Amino acid sequence: MKKLPGLVILIVLASVIFAGCGSVTSQQTEKGTLRFYANGEDFVRQGFVSKDGWSISFNHVYVTLTEITGYQTDPPYDPHSGSEIQYTHILALDKARTVDLAQGGEDALPILVVESPSAPVGHYNALAWKMIPAADGPSAGYSLVMVGQAEKNGRSIDFTIKVEKEFAYTCGEYVGDERKGFLDQDSVADLEMTFHFDHVFGDADTPPDDALNANALGFEPLAEIAEGGSLNVDMAVLQARLSAQDYQTLADILPTLGHAGEGHCHSEVH
Repeated sequence: MKKLPGLVILIVLASVIFAGCGSVTSQQTEKGTLRFYANGEDFVRQGFVSKDGWSISFNHVYVTLTEITGYQTDPPYDPHSGSEIQYTHILALDKARTVDLAQGGEDALPILVVESPSAPVGHYNALAWKMIPAADGPSAGYSLVMVGQAEKNGRSIDFTIKVEKEFAYTCGEYVGDERKGFLDQDSVADLEMTFHFDHVFGDADTPPDDALNANALGFEPLAEIAEGGSLNVDMAVLQARLSAQDYQTLADILPTLGHAGEGHCHSEVH
C-alpha cells in the first residue's frame, strides 16, 4: 500500500453488525452506512432475446460472493491497467453470501448483499469482490448457477447451467446515470456489483457486428446439445459436448460478467 503525503493509515479490526464480520482501514472518526448491492439488470429480471433469436427467461441466477471490498483510491483506479489499488480507506466484508439475482418481479430493485454501519466517510470510487463455489444451498459447489427457459420457433428448453470456476473482480468507479459511493457522516451510500448476462448470450437488440454479439456464445450451441427439451450441464460437461471453439468462447466471456454499472473490471479466473 502506498502512503499518501502526511497521511498515517491506522488499521482497525471491527465487527460488522449486519451479516458477517469485516475490517476497516481508517484514521477517521466520522462514519456512515455503506451498502453493497448485486444487480443482474433487466436481462435477468425481465428476460431478453439472444443474438441468435432465443427468448431467454430466468427462474434463478445464483451467485456466491465474498471478499466484497469498497475502496477510496488516490489516484483513481484504472481496471484496464491491472495494477494494484492504491487506497486511503478500505472496507472488507469477508463472509460468503449466495444471492439469487432473479428474485423479485420484473421491476425488482438490485439486491442488498451486505452493509456496514461504520464505514469511514468519503468517496468509495473502487470496488472488488470474488465469486466462489457455494458451500451449501441450491448452488452448492458452483459459483454461478443459471436456471431458466429458452424458446424459439415453437421449441422450448429448460436449462440449468452451472459454473464451478472462481472469479475475482476489481472495478473502478461505478458508471451509470448517477455517480455512487459518496458517503457523508451519519448518512447512507451504496456500491453496486453488476452482472451483464448479455455478454454470454448476446442481445438481439444490439447490432450483429457489435463486439458484444461478436464475442458472445449465444444460445444455439447450447440448444444443439439439449436432449428432450432439457439441458443440465456444468463446465466439465460443456467442455466435453460443445465444439472446442464454442467452449473457448464461453470460457473467455464468463470472466467479463462483472461490472460496476457500465464500468469495466479487471478479472481473474482461479
